[in-house]
Amino acid sequence: MIAYALEAIYGRASAIIAFLQENYSPFRDTIEILIVAALIYALLILVRGTRATQVLIGVAALVAFRGLAAAAELQTLIWIFDNFFAYFPIILAILFADDIRRALARVGRGFVPRLTERQESELLEEIVRACQTLKQRQVGALIVIERESGLDDHVQGGAEIDAIPSKELLVSLFMTNSPLHDGAVLLQHGRLRRAGAILPLTLRTDLPEGVGTRHRAAVGISELTDAVVVVVSEETGSISAVMGGELARDLDAPELRVTLRDYLSRGPGEDEIEDDPEGDGDSDGESAEAESDATASDPNSDEFDSAAVASGRAARS
Repeated sequence: MIAYALEAIYGRASAIIAFLQENYSPFRDTIEILIVAALIYALLILVRGTRATQVLIGVAALVAFRGLAAAAELQTLIWIFDNFFAYFPIILAILFADDIRRALARVGRGFVPRLTERQESELLEEIVRACQTLKQRQVGALIVIERESGLDDHVQGGAEIDAIPSKELLVSLFMTNSPLHDGAVLLQHGRLRRAGAILPLTLRTDLPEGVGTRHRAAVGISELTDAVVVVVSEETGSISAVMGGELARDLDAPELRVTLRDYLSRGPGEDEIEDDPEGDGDSDGESAEAESDATASDPNSDEFDSAAVASGRAARS
């Protein structure tokens, strides 16, 4: 019995070795294996933290059930599974249309010029200064910063604008006498592209009490895309930042600046807010402390804006 088993193993091993000798090219096949491994790794990175993860687990369960049905010779179940899997690629394409579009956008993003660190810092400084002014005047605002996911498929209406974002322009757009003050401002590739846009509202029922339509719109667009959204409440004047459906509320100018930098620096699948494990704040804490000194003056004075700009330039240098 043992001799028979050893002979069978030897015969199988000899067949495998003969097959490899005839068909295996060390250089070509090694390169191909590395490329396939890299593609699988990139796919796992793309789906990490998204709904695709749960769907892939469900698919694996269906494949396992199909194997059990085949082992038990359950012909009806085998027929059902086979017909389902025949149309499965089309089902996936429909279910993950947005995710596929987002993945392709990430691939193509490497060929599109991105904002430099200085340009991004200047953009954030203008947003922070505008929000601080709107907060003082208790004027509502909704600012959406596009990242890797396109916004055009999820917004409606508004006026097309192509301008360099500035504190004065943002404030003027949201003043109550502006015809575009009720909608959202869209910032794409460092420029102000649209104002008065209508965003989709979230259907969640677990949002904090007191949030209004602007906050629901901010959460809604952040659930559909990876955009970063800034909200100024018209009722309370509080400033909030939203990403991945999560609200960071009641931010002052230094906290908003640090939060936006943190959000914009995150890659795919890093939407959840991360706390400092040591609790001492390290870099973010030091940045907030340094910037709070710059905003310690009277918020209603011109020195406030000058100090904020000087702080941003010092941080960039």
